[in-house]
Amino acid sequence: MGNGEARVRGLAARAGGWSARHRWAAVGIWVLFVVLATGLGSAAGRVDVKDSDQLKGETHTAAKIIEDAGIDEPAGETVLIQAKDSGLKATDAEFRDAVTAVVQAVEGTGRVTHVTSPYDTKTISKDGRSALVQFDMRGDPDTAGERVEPVLKAVEGVQGDHGSLRIEEIGGASMMKTFADAFGDDFKKAEYSAVPVAFGILLIAFGALVAALLPVALALTAIMATMGLMGVISHAVPMTDAANSVMLLVGLAVGVDYCLFYLRREREERAAGRDAQTALRIAAATSGRAIVVSGVTVCVAMAGMLFTGLAEFEAMGLASLIVVAVAMVGSVTVLPALLSLLGERVEKGRVPFLRRRRQGGNGESRFWTAVLRRVLAKPVVSVAVAAGALLAIAAPAVGMKTQNLTLDQEFGDSLPIVQTYNRLNEAFPGGSDPAQVIVKADDINAPEVRSALADFRERAVSSGASRGPVEIELHDAQNLAVVSVPLVGGSDLDKAGASLDKLRDDVRPATLGRVEGVEAPITGQVAGSKDFNDQLAGAVVPVFAFVVVFAFTLMLLSFRSLTIAATSIVLNLLSVGAAYGILVAVFQHGWGASLVGAEGVGAIITWLPLFLFVILFGLSMDYHVFVVSRIREARLRGLATKDAIRHGVVTTAGVVTSAAVIMVAVFAIFGTLSMQSMKQMGVGLAAAVLIDATIIRGVLLPAVMALLGERNWYLPRWLHRLPDLTHDETPQAVAGPAARDDEGEPVGV
Repeated sequence: MGNGEARVRGLAARAGGWSARHRWAAVGIWVLFVVLATGLGSAAGRVDVKDSDQLKGETHTAAKIIEDAGIDEPAGETVLIQAKDSGLKATDAEFRDAVTAVVQAVEGTGRVTHVTSPYDTKTISKDGRSALVQFDMRGDPDTAGERVEPVLKAVEGVQGDHGSLRIEEIGGASMMKTFADAFGDDFKKAEYSAVPVAFGILLIAFGALVAALLPVALALTAIMATMGLMGVISHAVPMTDAANSVMLLVGLAVGVDYCLFYLRREREERAAGRDAQTALRIAAATSGRAIVVSGVTVCVAMAGMLFTGLAEFEAMGLASLIVVAVAMVGSVTVLPALLSLLGERVEKGRVPFLRRRRQGGNGESRFWTAVLRRVLAKPVVSVAVAAGALLAIAAPAVGMKTQNLTLDQEFGDSLPIVQTYNRLNEAFPGGSDPAQVIVKADDINAPEVRSALADFRERAVSSGASRGPVEIELHDAQNLAVVSVPLVGGSDLDKAGASLDKLRDDVRPATLGRVEGVEAPITGQVAGSKDFNDQLAGAVVPVFAFVVVFAFTLMLLSFRSLTIAATSIVLNLLSVGAAYGILVAVFQHGWGASLVGAEGVGAIITWLPLFLFVILFGLSMDYHVFVVSRIREARLRGLATKDAIRHGVVTTAGVVTSAAVIMVAVFAIFGTLSMQSMKQMGVGLAAAVLIDATIIRGVLLPAVMALLGERNWYLPRWLHRLPDLTHDETPQAVAGPAARDDEGEPVGV
């Protein structure tokens, strides 16, 4: 069959063929889509998740009560005044002068309200060396960080006049500003540097400017379109800043990967002597199909986040799902059109110092050819060594400890405000983040309600849950009371959590719980952490089950092999387990923590394990589908299974390596950030992708498939009625004889 007679079929092939024939129309439609999506998103604006919708449980109930009552919680600030030595006490004249100076200084800024003296509120530590001046920021609490600088400077001015005292400010607004100054720009730089890093690696991989620009351009336009769509969709499902960052990471990763897969195959076919039209057809039928199968699988994995019931996860899952779907559609439509338009010009902009690595005409990698020779010669040993290494790496995950990181765990001692936080918690345990009981009654001033509030205040201290002072703020017009309870345990979340349990399970039922018609949900940082953990724990099984079952089903339909579907799941779970093990070893046990600046963390942030599972399970399918599709394609051409494995792995090794290097580099950027949660995410993702692209796809997958032999293509007869999604015939498969097994029977793949 001549080059011009190649016949391919399937959704990806038809889409690629249409785009190549109507290239200007395909490019125009894509540009119009991106412009319209961006414009609509800009016009609609983005709706963010409300605080009251962030969590379920009591924290959610409390936030809804406050929101429905129309009470605006101001951004509270605290100035810690503390003697540097044991000789000076809060009762001394010098100390009193400092307190008066702080009160006058912050009031003089005109930015604050409700300033209180420690001598009125009794916020003096037991040892008499520390006292708290408290006040609220005027205006919208969400933007208080932008207005707090004059107040901070006023407090600094008082500190300069009282050298024997520490005078330091901390609170919602000051922390907002500090974090924005220290890490906001850092985080944005990391996001922005991801694009040039990806482009640089692509330039090395292709050695040509135009070829390197195509994947980046596709990824960026997919991200732009998704940002617009997120704005529109946010009016139904609110979004978050975290969802935006995750979308950018995932969009860049899959957008570049998909384009890389397609472009490499098209270049490979042209290098083998095929004309441009046939090369595009083959790329559409093979790499295009792999992109569709991978994209749908990744979308299913991302959809698993929608089952958590947590607004943050739902936003991240939906944003990731959209960007993967957009990148997938762009890869099988506008990319073939651009390649058809460019033709040989895709090699323009050759970089003199980046000579293209010499490969055979079949695109095989010399390094992986050598590795595969040893792996396939001794598959049993290869499986034992690779699986044993992965299980050893995953072993530390058995003792994984998860928690919401405290301020000092998240940022260490790199910020002065962290030291202030620690000193405040030491002097006033639980005072910086007290539990809050939101009491709602038909009549908040009814005698039985007032009596129950008094009993609650007394029992909160006598039960050992709090050392006081327990403060009650009444809102008569709304029939609400806000009870602030400093928890014993302070910044130690385990001890503070035990104090919270006493309040919820013992103190509240014996006091406020006895009054009919009274609601008293308990919220605060510790309560929010507990409710988040409980919600997340309840979501683990449904999310895991959904992702695994649907990924298995998609692989089964796409390859019509029970064996391929099962091994895909097992290998991906091994990859995720290894990532968990590395996280625990580095961030919990501290092995090599100094290399990434993670000393003293001692725990994994609560949301990360589930997040990593979903993201990694989706991204791992990129490589797996691409490699297995190439193996299956070779098997259809009549190669024996072992030869098909060797051919499939070594011909995809170059593109998988390039894609993995890009992902590892991009994720590693986030591993350099100062926030431990971002560092954990970056290290976990980078390590998992590296393991997946090397040990899993380069050693374990071919060794397992070599051991299974013809059983790789096993499909029970009772499953033959399943839909057939294996439309990826190549010219060789159409022209050549049907593949047969050792007994002369057609291979059922």
